[in-house]
Amino acid sequence: MKSVNLYIPLLLLLFLAGACGTKKSDGASGALSDDALLDTVQRRTFNYFWDGAEPNSGLARERIHMDGVYPENDQNVVTSGGSGFGIMAVLAGIHRGYVTREEGLARMERIVSFLETADRFHGAYPHWWYGDTGRVKPFGQKDNGGDLVETAFIMQALLAVHQYYAGGNPQEKALAARIDKLWREVDWNFYRQGDQNVLYWHWSPEYGWEMDFPVHGYNECLIMYILAAASPTHGVPAAVYHEGWAQNGAIVSPHKVEGIELHLRYQGTEAGPLFWAQYSFLGLDPNGLKDEYCPDYFGEMRNLTLVNRAYCIRNPKHYKGFGADCWGLTASYSTDGYAAHSPNERDDRGVIAPTAALSSIVYTPEYSLQVMRHLYDMGDKVFGPYGFYDAFSETDNWYPQRYLAIDQGPIAVMIENYRSGLLWKLFMSHPDVQQGLRKLGFQLSSDTPISAS
Repeated sequence: MKSVNLYIPLLLLLFLAGACGTKKSDGASGALSDDALLDTVQRRTFNYFWDGAEPNSGLARERIHMDGVYPENDQNVVTSGGSGFGIMAVLAGIHRGYVTREEGLARMERIVSFLETADRFHGAYPHWWYGDTGRVKPFGQKDNGGDLVETAFIMQALLAVHQYYAGGNPQEKALAARIDKLWREVDWNFYRQGDQNVLYWHWSPEYGWEMDFPVHGYNECLIMYILAAASPTHGVPAAVYHEGWAQNGAIVSPHKVEGIELHLRYQGTEAGPLFWAQYSFLGLDPNGLKDEYCPDYFGEMRNLTLVNRAYCIRNPKHYKGFGADCWGLTASYSTDGYAAHSPNERDDRGVIAPTAALSSIVYTPEYSLQVMRHLYDMGDKVFGPYGFYDAFSETDNWYPQRYLAIDQGPIAVMIENYRSGLLWKLFMSHPDVQQGLRKLGFQLSSDTPISAS
């Protein structure tokens, strides 16, 4: 009997030791409900744009490296597009109570004050600024002026903020009015380069139109065309959308990838990286949305996500870790710099970016949650103070503890859209947005035109 009494405590000690040895930094995901897991990830990711924000501007730093290594000395460089995503993430954080409404308003006022005085080019923002001065930091030698795509991303966010505060107290209404002024000052028509029926991505005060990048679909830039049509002061005619973006119908190209049907032509590839399914739809609600070129934007983006997942499960290049609980190819840090990873053997480098599957939660909730739980259970190898790190490769044993704003933002925003639809409701309620959608012939699934009601 004595030997049995000694044996039982020994087994208990061995069990506890094993449990301690496998414990993750924040506990196993199985202990959390779906909602608790979503809230944990959303709150951590929100912190990138709250605690991690550049202090003078209140905007999102382009990157945060936990190792403190910044080869280009750009720790305080802020990003316009990534800040747009971050503004929406902060708005969701206010809604969730991560910060008070008063704290959130103060941050939004700081951001708008910066945007009112920072460098603009015919109303459009550059890709990067120095956060302490508001002066442009060139994204490339000739890319030192207006970036209309990044401007669209930040305007998408500001219109959502406008709707959040437009019916509030006097201080909130005053902020909404200041946002409306910034919105009206973007000269979308200028970026047609001489009234052509297409929008150009860049203009530089030094190099003019030398970047020479007319934007055709389909890619992440749909929101730019919708906002250009929606502007009450510099709105472009519908022909710019139909001839430029849709190229007189050439955007339609039914085909199958991984046995899954896609309806649109994806520029340069059969199925694009997953940020193409996310950036325009952080505010633009794809549910029931269609036009003459796509009968179901939600279905198209869901299928693009499913193609990405199916490719990773098939895993033709036999990378370690790829599977049903670990998929997602998009633009992110890569084992050799930065790359746009796509579901094809040419553009697949064995790098998983958490933003790809997690920001797709509105399209594939059951599959995205499966990935979220798997990543969470990997512990602090991939999960840090601002959420999941940007990318990793199990094949290369590569786990950099580094973040990019443009990848963190969609995670927090799309989690909120999945939980409440908040950002979709706000953006879609703006009367100028509704007017732009009507102008371009967008409809809801009920076959009724977009209404201002």
